[in-house]
Amino acid sequence: MVDIDAAIGYVVAHGDPVERARLSYLRTGQRAPDEIVERIAAGQMPAGGWPASTDGVIPSVDATCFRISELDDLGSLHTDVVGRALGWLAANQRPDGTWQENESLTAEAPAWAMPGDPEATLYLTAVTGFWFTVAETEPPRFGNTAATAAAWLVQQLRPDGRWPSFLAAGWHAAGLLHGQQYFYESARVQLVLGDRLPDMEPADVASMAAALRRLNLGDDWLLQSARKRLAETQRIDGGWDSAEGPNFDVNTTLTVLRACR
Repeated sequence: MVDIDAAIGYVVAHGDPVERARLSYLRTGQRAPDEIVERIAAGQMPAGGWPASTDGVIPSVDATCFRISELDDLGSLHTDVVGRALGWLAANQRPDGTWQENESLTAEAPAWAMPGDPEATLYLTAVTGFWFTVAETEPPRFGNTAATAAAWLVQQLRPDGRWPSFLAAGWHAAGLLHGQQYFYESARVQLVLGDRLPDMEPADVASMAAALRRLNLGDDWLLQSARKRLAETQRIDGGWDSAEGPNFDVNTTLTVLRACR
């Protein structure tokens, strides 16, 4: 089993104020103080998105989804800050249901957010549609945004359930498709994720499990297998390795806690 107490101790010892606030929300359900939310909101641009870097002047789809994820971990998903972000994302959905980064970001964009790249388009559509599904209210605030993304995504799946994009697109796609009632297609994607689980890095396993747990896919075989793998890869200090270096180990550990809460 994952040693929850050791993981909590690691975040307390090594986390910054925002990360410790995320921990508090995961443990108690108490929304973060306004000053913590304002730290994140301070970087939001007038249009509603966040730039890819602190000195950026163009909002980024990828960066905006990351900030929404961060605010979700603080209990601030249904706030004006996130509402403006979702409004910007909805306004920038392409007619076919997809999202791409602005072409002006080409020089600085990572592979998974490269403007015009088909693999990046699938990833950004899966992750953005995922967050619209998580944030969806009755009646939907942004029309058929998530449904349109899911319909496009279904057409991209191969007959065996694989997807022509990055690994992380898979679990976001599974969550989006499940949330939009494409249950068969979501199950096919999950089978592929299960086959790839033994070779995944701990940070990927954590992100996958947290995404599936966030949309209440249940304590099924894939989530159970992911938790077992996370227990096997937990370090003696209570944390987990991030694929992006030690500075992100606390974030990975918080993602594990989100998956196991």
